[in-house]
Amino acid sequence: MDGPVAGGLLGRIERLGNRLPDPVTIFVLLGAATLAASSIAAHLGLAVTHPVTGARVGVVDLLSSAGLRTVLTGVVPNFTGFAPLGVVLTVMLGIGIAERSGLLAAVLRASVTGVPPRLVTPAVVLAGLNSHVAADAGYVVLTPLAALLFATLGRHPLAGVAAVFAGVAGGFSANLFLSALDPMLAGLTQEAARLWDPSYTVYATANYWFLAASVPLLTLVGWFVSDRIVEPRLGAWTPPADVPALTPLDALERRGLRWAGVAVVVALAGVVALALPGAPLRAPETGDLEPFFASLVTLLTVVFAVPGIAYGVATGSLRSDRDAAGMMARAMADMGPYVVLAFFAGQFVAWFRQSELGLVVAISGANALRAADLNGVPLLLGFVGLTAFIDLIMASASAKWAAMAPVFVPMFMALGWSPEVTQALYRVGDSFANCVTPLNPYFPIVIVAVRRWAPEVRLGTLLAAMVPYAVAFGVAWSALAVAWVLLGLPLGPGAPIRFPPG
Repeated sequence: MDGPVAGGLLGRIERLGNRLPDPVTIFVLLGAATLAASSIAAHLGLAVTHPVTGARVGVVDLLSSAGLRTVLTGVVPNFTGFAPLGVVLTVMLGIGIAERSGLLAAVLRASVTGVPPRLVTPAVVLAGLNSHVAADAGYVVLTPLAALLFATLGRHPLAGVAAVFAGVAGGFSANLFLSALDPMLAGLTQEAARLWDPSYTVYATANYWFLAASVPLLTLVGWFVSDRIVEPRLGAWTPPADVPALTPLDALERRGLRWAGVAVVVALAGVVALALPGAPLRAPETGDLEPFFASLVTLLTVVFAVPGIAYGVATGSLRSDRDAAGMMARAMADMGPYVVLAFFAGQFVAWFRQSELGLVVAISGANALRAADLNGVPLLLGFVGLTAFIDLIMASASAKWAAMAPVFVPMFMALGWSPEVTQALYRVGDSFANCVTPLNPYFPIVIVAVRRWAPEVRLGTLLAAMVPYAVAFGVAWSALAVAWVLLGLPLGPGAPIRFPPG
């Protein structure tokens, strides 16, 4: 399978992707292009009529004297004011403790080692889907564990890796729990929405109900594809003599999970108490939950950190406050590449907003879509497909959305769709192609996990095994998204379908 696949379309995509510069360089180029485009468009007198206010909106020349003052004096504020930066770093403080104390790895192991053999496949897919709460831990922890699990059952290890990889990569946004990606994307969506409506707010829970409902659908689809399509085509597999028994959690780890479970209950009880009528996170005047939603980033950090501390104390992986501080410091160190990316992405987003190019492009694009009578299902599916195509050559979810949101969020708002709808469609398109793009940085880890038990497997073999998942996830998930939107079902707490809301 390796030769034909690698030499065909996937091979061309891989070669094209290898020619792309680093994401930091991409944002440098986007920023430079924005400055140049703003100057050219301003000199051409490019302007449109705002369909809501009726005001004439023209492009601002950022290379003029006044424009350059705005650009140069705004570099630091553009960086520190980049909405996703503080959100992501704050949440990662809590996730760092939960991950490095060993809690997340223990939870992921427990989720796939205590199920009947006939339910191993859906359990593996489900564990992959919900591993996103632990950032990229699913790739690192679950992939070799799935290979070992299937090998001990006498099943082809590639089938186990394919099933968990489909959940982790192909179902990237689906989750029963909020993850660091939710506030990150919501921040980018809010920045883009404010190009159109300066007061618009997008919460981290903007797509929660839709994404949680996606989990059972993708679990069933992944189960069917694994057992009926992928595994039968892999053929017979002869286990080597050194296949070990799958080791369950030991007594210390189980004790740690019990402590963590109690800590989770206490933490969640505290969160609920803060949101009860008359509690501090209710608006004093109206009693609504806006302060609660605005506090979700802080609450998420606590909900991760408290059980992580409990687990670490119970197992001995966390013996002092210095250990906890060190865990958070290592989590911040791991976020170094993201901080660098955020600096340049923040400049691009700010310049794009200040130039008014986003509004002009959005209004012009919306007018063109209206003229083409393209809205409804064709528009929704077309946007999902476009996102999936871009995902094949640009893997980072946040980097793609930082570039796409300033154009598409205002454009969809002009057509009457809320920013939350645009974000939900983006998350579908951004996910299912992840498991077939050779640019996924975790492909080497996946290959190593498989070749431990099946040395003949190559990248092309893995890609060919993942294509059925990508197709099935893409069809089923897109259908669910379109049906959800057309039925007017709420995407998340306080997230409207139409714009203006109401």
